[in-house]
Amino acid sequence: MAPSAADIAALDRAYVFHPFTALKEHERSGGPMIVRGSGITLEDSEGRTYLDGMAGLWCVNVGYGRPEIAEAIHRQALTLPYYHGFSSMSTDTPALLAERIVRAAPKGMAKVFFGNSGSDANDTQVKLVWYYNIARGKPNKRKIISRARGYHGVTLASASLTGLEGLHKGFGLPLDFVRHTRAPHRLWEAEPGMSDADLVASLAADLEAMILAEGPETVGAFIAEPIQGAGGVIVPPKGYFPAIREVLTRHDVLLIADEVICGFGRLGTMFGCEALDIEPDLITIAKGITSAYVPLSGCIVSQRVWDTIADAGERNGPFGHGYTYSAHPLAAAAALANLDVIENDRLLEAAATRGAEMRAALADSFGGHPLVGEVRGMGMVAAVELVAARTPATPFPPALKVAPRVAKAALARGVITRALPSSDTLAFSPPFVATSGEIAEIVGRVREALDAVADELARERALPRAS
Repeated sequence: MAPSAADIAALDRAYVFHPFTALKEHERSGGPMIVRGSGITLEDSEGRTYLDGMAGLWCVNVGYGRPEIAEAIHRQALTLPYYHGFSSMSTDTPALLAERIVRAAPKGMAKVFFGNSGSDANDTQVKLVWYYNIARGKPNKRKIISRARGYHGVTLASASLTGLEGLHKGFGLPLDFVRHTRAPHRLWEAEPGMSDADLVASLAADLEAMILAEGPETVGAFIAEPIQGAGGVIVPPKGYFPAIREVLTRHDVLLIADEVICGFGRLGTMFGCEALDIEPDLITIAKGITSAYVPLSGCIVSQRVWDTIADAGERNGPFGHGYTYSAHPLAAAAALANLDVIENDRLLEAAATRGAEMRAALADSFGGHPLVGEVRGMGMVAAVELVAARTPATPFPPALKVAPRVAKAALARGVITRALPSSDTLAFSPPFVATSGEIAEIVGRVREALDAVADELARERALPRAS
């Protein structure tokens, strides 16, 4: 007999080591066992359904159950499920995909190095920066500047780049080549009365001061998400990236655009660089390239960086980096089919249109709530940041875990949102195929969840009740 849902849940609690999970709590009580998905709806082993307001982890852009992608994976698995890319060996689907990515990427991009996850891609970016600078005779340019609240992965290097304490605590991180500067987070970083232009100037000046203090001859790159995702869906003020680019150019520092969340339509454009006027030297991609149907990541390398790296190979011999699964033909086939869906179904336009509806609905539903400090977003991604008081903005004590409580209450109401780490922020990042009605349901049910938690807090701490 096939094992029951309860049996499988028990096996999960007994044997699966879950990422980003309260481990002992999971051993005791577990969580939903998701078994099926279609569009933006998920179903668990008990038959309960959920509207997925997060597209998995910001990644199932085209929605669940797309037969076009499943059929492409099936065809490729029967034709050639795997071959490697080492020692000049090639397969066809990665070649077709790399050309398509470079043609869609910002001006000046030349090559794609394929990996398996955003984390390993950002590890690769660090090594590319080091290789590039050693090739130029500048071996001391090894430091990478990231930002507070930035998220770049969980490997040793990429977790160090990440500016979230929870990814460092208990691991002895960050590694010593990483520095963190301020996030462009107006709610907490702008002084009273400060204009966007003033905030941009302050952030750029702080970055330059850090580079000068470290020594420009020791700083190799600056890494940034177009919009900071896991750190709070932080949208930078207008003019931020051109100001940062000017500082980096002045001090011969590369710019890595981490497009793992923003790439392939999340902001209503193919790349976030287009939406935020970013001129990168290197771009990190993952998630939306396959809509997570198959793991795949990539480092898009500019012509300038490629030329230096390739020339160094004449002296160093074969490039000594890569993975067994680099340029995996099955993953590339899934990515090509996914890009076809995005193009054929005009999902960039859908992300822009539905995203505007979602942000308007969130602003209307949450904007006046006494426990909401800010509603923000761009394209098909948004956030509601919760505060103990609005004027002046006052954070909740972390021990209250307000956003996780709201996320749990929303889950009980059949909606998946996400409480982001290191801030009381709820994220919204549904698949691009969400309908207007589904967006309205997501917003409405999460508002109900917030009201329920607000009432709990009022009883516990005499905080204002929801209006």
